[in-house]
Amino acid sequence: MAAAIMAAEQEAAKGGGRNRGGVQRVEGKLRASVEKGDYYEAHQMYRTLFFRYMSQGKYVEARELMYSGALLFFSHNQQNSAADLSMLVLESLEKSDAKVTDDLLENLAKLFSLMDPNSPERVAFVSRALKWSSGGSGKLGHPKLHQLLAITLWKEQNYSESRYHFLHSTDGEGCANMLVEYSSSRGYRSEVDMFVAQAVLQFLCLKNKTSASVVFTTYTQKHPSIEKGPPFVQPLLNFIWFLLLAVDGGKLTVFTVLCEQYQPSLKRDPMYNEYLDRIGQLFFGVPPKQTSSYGGLLGNLLNSLMGTGEDDDTEDGQEDSSPIELD
Repeated sequence: MAAAIMAAEQEAAKGGGRNRGGVQRVEGKLRASVEKGDYYEAHQMYRTLFFRYMSQGKYVEARELMYSGALLFFSHNQQNSAADLSMLVLESLEKSDAKVTDDLLENLAKLFSLMDPNSPERVAFVSRALKWSSGGSGKLGHPKLHQLLAITLWKEQNYSESRYHFLHSTDGEGCANMLVEYSSSRGYRSEVDMFVAQAVLQFLCLKNKTSASVVFTTYTQKHPSIEKGPPFVQPLLNFIWFLLLAVDGGKLTVFTVLCEQYQPSLKRDPMYNEYLDRIGQLFFGVPPKQTSSYGGLLGNLLNSLMGTGEDDDTEDGQEDSSPIELD
């Protein structure tokens, strides 16, 4: 089998119009090997061909072969081999300077969705995929990829990680729908307002006003335990509604009075006022606190949310995608 595959690969290497046909013959022989249950041999042949293609600068062929091979192994429940080829897909992208496209992001998300949710390979894969998708800018990944990952995690009912990725996407509506399900299935009725309040405040800390507004409107309209508003029965929801209006207006006095008047509601979660300190700096010109950093656990949470040394003139959206603590 190995000799037959290598012979077909040599045909593919001759180039010209027959190139793709040769690649298809290689894929066909590898598929036959997998179908017969020769998983180890097929896996090693995939790896051999990958490094041969890469050494010849045939990055697209290498990537496509590894992608089809990973899907094939996943379909036979060969998780380790599939995960290994998935990592080679990423290697081909990293070394080829391939441009980020929706098709490539969807392929990566597909591989992620097929991986064992509890495998360490999945953690390594998503970390590298997000890094590649950011284009080497040091940001936290392409918003489209975050959205696709969030949807997969939502389907798996991994709501906490889904929320993290929604926060770094631009899909406020999807985030809201996930939070409705999360709150309804896992949360207390008395905390129905807190699920969306946290999301809105975190979106604002990431300078994403649009998604903050969409997640609030969608969540309050669709949640079965929230009566139609505004105004709302829950004071915290009224605060968030007023806050979003104040952010658009940009008047510090309105923001200050709002925070003072709703302190009883804001004391329900010790992070609310910390988020609001940051929102005050971003949207209302409030100077940073004189202390060099917040202390203890809250300091760690805020540092992860805000990042360090980011440009405060960043436009609304994904430019300031600092890490964010969700728990």
